[in-house]
Amino acid sequence: MTTPQHKIGSGFGARSTADDVLRGIDLSGKLAIVTGGYSGLGLETTRALARAGARVVVPARRPETAQEAVGGIDGVEVDELDLADLESVQRFSERFLATGRSAEIVIANAGIMACPETRVGPGWEAQFATNHLGHYALVNRLWPAIASGQGRVVSVSSGGHRHSGIRWDDVQFERGYDKWLAYGQAKTANILFAVRLDALGRDAGVRAFSLHPGAILTPLQRHLPREEMVAAGWIDEAGNALDPSFKTPEQGAATQVWAATSPQLAGMGGVYCEDCDITELITDEKPGPGVRPYAVDPDEAARLWQLSADLTGVNAFAPLR
Repeated sequence: MTTPQHKIGSGFGARSTADDVLRGIDLSGKLAIVTGGYSGLGLETTRALARAGARVVVPARRPETAQEAVGGIDGVEVDELDLADLESVQRFSERFLATGRSAEIVIANAGIMACPETRVGPGWEAQFATNHLGHYALVNRLWPAIASGQGRVVSVSSGGHRHSGIRWDDVQFERGYDKWLAYGQAKTANILFAVRLDALGRDAGVRAFSLHPGAILTPLQRHLPREEMVAAGWIDEAGNALDPSFKTPEQGAATQVWAATSPQLAGMGGVYCEDCDITELITDEKPGPGVRPYAVDPDEAARLWQLSADLTGVNAFAPLR
């Protein structure tokens, strides 16, 4: 059964924090994997889950830096993972599976935004490869641990998905690169990934969600020139946030933590969330919350899954087709 893309009245909102949504929830005995869980929203997510009692594994491209960031948090361990390198994804997954542990929560949080044209692996566009294909391969390789955990997979997307659907005729931007279209495509892919994973995984007791965390100033903006952010009205010349809708990192982490843990979502899945609730479909350019229909289309999701399987050579559900 699919979950309608409609608000459920969670009682939380844009200013709720990760600790707010976890109040009264005991995660003792559960294990969470949070990619990029040592910086920005990921770090706040790691802190909140650990405070609620979870054991948190933080796969990181820079493990030394990650260890410095999370070293003072009880119950957190760091391992090495580069999402842009499928061999690194395989090595991490094999190490984790060898421990025999289950993963009750997986939060695909790491990502890059609006970077200069960069090619990784066999020439893949870096935002699509890192934000989507790396997480696709990771979840598929970790599937035995995720299935045994019967938990949730949370794919961190963005309102930036509105910039572009999947560009089926030029997914890798081989005919001209636009950093924002590439970001939009990658964020749409994050949503479609959750739609298809939920459909494939629900019989195993695993549900998947995607979300927009909100606008937050974090290291995600590392590739954006200051003058571009000033021109957009995000910050002033001194780097201070100007847009009153911007969230703090603690508020920005709330929706992914809510999607990963809230009992309000029991029996649900495959939906896009925002401001700690399921959000509505939108069909016009008006500002505000909402998800484009193309980003939650199950046919598009199935097509992207097959493309991802063909590109990465990984598909945990191939025998079930």
